[in-house]
Amino acid sequence: MRNFLFSIPLAIISLVIAPVAMPIGGTALAQPVTAPPDAQDDRVQPALRTPDLPEGSKPSEYLRAAAGALATGHYGETEEALEMAQTRMLDRSVPLFQTNNPSDNPVTQQINQARQALAAHDRETCMRFIQDAIASATAQGF
Repeated sequence: MRNFLFSIPLAIISLVIAPVAMPIGGTALAQPVTAPPDAQDDRVQPALRTPDLPEGSKPSEYLRAAAGALATGHYGETEEALEMAQTRMLDRSVPLFQTNNPSDNPVTQQINQARQALAAHDRETCMRFIQDAIASATAQGF
Protein backbone atom coordinates (compact mmCIF):
# COMPACT_ATOMS: atom_id res chain seq x y z
CA MET A 1 0.00 0.00 0.00
CA ARG A 2 2.84 2.35 0.90
CA ASN A 3 4.60 1.72 -2.44
CA PHE A 4 1.37 2.40 -4.26
CA LEU A 5 0.94 5.79 -2.55
CA PHE A 6 4.50 6.80 -3.45
CA SER A 7 4.10 5.66 -7.04
CA ILE A 8 1.12 7.94 -7.73
CA PRO A 9 3.07 11.24 -7.43
CA LEU A 10 5.90 9.74 -9.49
CA ALA A 11 3.48 8.75 -12.21
CA ILE A 12 1.98 12.24 -12.26
CA ILE A 13 5.40 13.88 -12.39
CA SER A 14 6.54 11.64 -15.22
CA LEU A 15 3.43 12.51 -17.22
CA VAL A 16 4.07 16.22 -16.75
CA ILE A 17 7.80 16.10 -17.49
CA ALA A 18 7.77 13.78 -20.50
CA PRO A 19 4.42 13.95 -22.32
CA VAL A 20 3.77 11.47 -25.08
CA ALA A 21 2.84 12.88 -28.47
CA MET A 22 -0.74 12.00 -29.34
CA PRO A 23 -1.67 12.40 -33.01
CA ILE A 24 -5.20 13.28 -34.03
CA GLY A 25 -5.89 9.64 -34.95
CA GLY A 26 -5.49 8.67 -31.30
CA THR A 27 -2.57 6.20 -31.12
CA ALA A 28 0.22 7.20 -28.74
CA LEU A 29 3.72 7.40 -30.16
CA ALA A 30 6.96 6.78 -28.31
CA GLN A 31 8.63 9.82 -29.94
CA PRO A 32 7.12 13.22 -30.79
CA VAL A 33 6.44 13.71 -34.47
CA THR A 34 8.88 16.14 -36.06
CA ALA A 35 9.26 17.26 -39.63
CA PRO A 36 12.40 16.28 -41.50
CA PRO A 37 15.02 19.05 -41.63
CA ASP A 38 14.44 19.71 -45.33
CA ALA A 39 10.63 19.90 -45.08
CA GLN A 40 8.99 23.28 -45.53
CA ASP A 41 6.15 24.16 -43.18
CA ASP A 42 4.08 27.09 -44.42
CA ARG A 43 2.83 27.81 -40.90
CA VAL A 44 6.30 28.61 -39.56
CA GLN A 45 7.65 31.95 -40.66
CA PRO A 46 11.35 32.73 -40.55
CA ALA A 47 12.46 35.57 -38.32
CA LEU A 48 12.18 38.94 -39.99
CA ARG A 49 15.36 40.85 -40.69
CA THR A 50 15.74 43.61 -38.13
CA PRO A 51 16.90 47.13 -38.95
CA ASP A 52 20.50 47.89 -38.09
CA LEU A 53 19.85 50.48 -35.39
CA PRO A 54 21.24 50.79 -31.87
CA GLU A 55 19.10 49.83 -28.89
CA GLY A 56 16.96 52.73 -27.70
CA SER A 57 16.60 54.39 -31.10
CA LYS A 58 13.75 56.82 -31.63
CA PRO A 59 10.57 55.75 -33.45
CA SER A 60 11.41 58.20 -36.27
CA GLU A 61 14.71 56.37 -36.83
CA TYR A 62 12.86 53.06 -37.14
CA LEU A 63 10.44 54.72 -39.56
CA ARG A 64 13.36 55.96 -41.68
CA ALA A 65 14.77 52.43 -41.65
CA ALA A 66 11.36 51.14 -42.76
CA ALA A 67 11.29 53.63 -45.64
CA GLY A 68 14.79 52.59 -46.72
CA ALA A 69 13.94 48.90 -46.52
CA LEU A 70 10.73 49.42 -48.50
CA ALA A 71 12.60 51.40 -51.17
CA THR A 72 15.02 48.51 -51.65
CA GLY A 73 12.29 45.86 -51.64
CA HIS A 74 13.08 44.31 -48.25
CA TYR A 75 9.49 43.81 -47.12
CA GLY A 76 10.31 41.69 -44.07
CA GLU A 77 12.69 44.32 -42.76
CA THR A 78 10.07 46.99 -43.51
CA GLU A 79 7.48 45.10 -41.46
CA GLU A 80 9.89 44.60 -38.56
CA ALA A 81 10.95 48.27 -38.55
CA LEU A 82 7.30 49.38 -38.59
CA GLU A 83 6.48 47.06 -35.70
CA MET A 84 9.45 48.35 -33.70
CA ALA A 85 8.50 51.98 -34.37
CA GLN A 86 4.91 51.32 -33.36
CA THR A 87 6.01 49.56 -30.18
CA ARG A 88 8.17 52.53 -29.22
CA MET A 89 5.30 54.92 -29.90
CA LEU A 90 3.07 52.87 -27.59
CA ASP A 91 5.57 53.19 -24.72
CA ARG A 92 3.90 56.00 -22.84
CA SER A 93 2.86 57.15 -19.39
CA VAL A 94 -0.84 56.89 -18.66
CA PRO A 95 -2.86 57.66 -15.53
CA LEU A 96 -3.74 54.79 -13.23
CA PHE A 97 -6.70 52.66 -14.40
CA GLN A 98 -6.55 54.14 -17.92
CA THR A 99 -4.09 51.65 -19.35
CA ASN A 100 -6.80 50.00 -21.47
CA ASN A 101 -7.42 53.19 -23.44
CA PRO A 102 -5.76 52.93 -26.85
CA SER A 103 -3.28 55.56 -27.91
CA ASP A 104 -4.80 58.39 -29.90
CA ASN A 105 -1.43 59.52 -31.25
CA PRO A 106 -1.72 59.99 -35.04
CA VAL A 107 1.74 58.44 -35.53
CA THR A 108 0.55 55.05 -34.26
CA GLN A 109 -2.45 55.27 -36.59
CA GLN A 110 -0.23 56.17 -39.55
CA ILE A 111 2.10 53.26 -38.76
CA ASN A 112 -0.88 50.93 -38.56
CA GLN A 113 -2.11 52.18 -41.95
CA ALA A 114 1.38 51.68 -43.40
CA ARG A 115 1.41 48.10 -42.09
CA GLN A 116 -1.99 47.47 -43.65
CA ALA A 117 -0.81 48.87 -46.99
CA LEU A 118 2.31 46.70 -46.79
CA ALA A 119 0.18 43.62 -46.12
CA ALA A 120 -1.93 44.53 -49.17
CA HIS A 121 1.30 44.83 -51.26
CA ASP A 122 0.55 48.52 -51.92
CA ARG A 123 4.08 49.86 -51.86
CA GLU A 124 3.23 53.44 -52.86
CA THR A 125 0.55 53.88 -50.19
CA CYS A 126 2.77 52.25 -47.59
CA MET A 127 5.60 54.68 -48.39
CA ARG A 128 3.20 57.64 -48.17
CA PHE A 129 2.01 56.58 -44.70
CA ILE A 130 5.61 56.00 -43.57
CA GLN A 131 6.62 59.49 -44.76
CA ASP A 132 3.59 61.00 -42.98
CA ALA A 133 4.50 59.10 -39.80
CA ILE A 134 8.12 60.31 -40.01
CA ALA A 135 6.95 63.92 -40.29
CA SER A 136 4.49 63.53 -37.39
CA ALA A 137 6.97 61.70 -35.16
CA THR A 138 9.73 64.22 -35.86
CA ALA A 139 7.37 67.12 -35.11
CA GLN A 140 6.52 65.50 -31.76
CA GLY A 141 10.18 64.93 -30.90
CA PHE A 142 10.06 61.19 -31.40
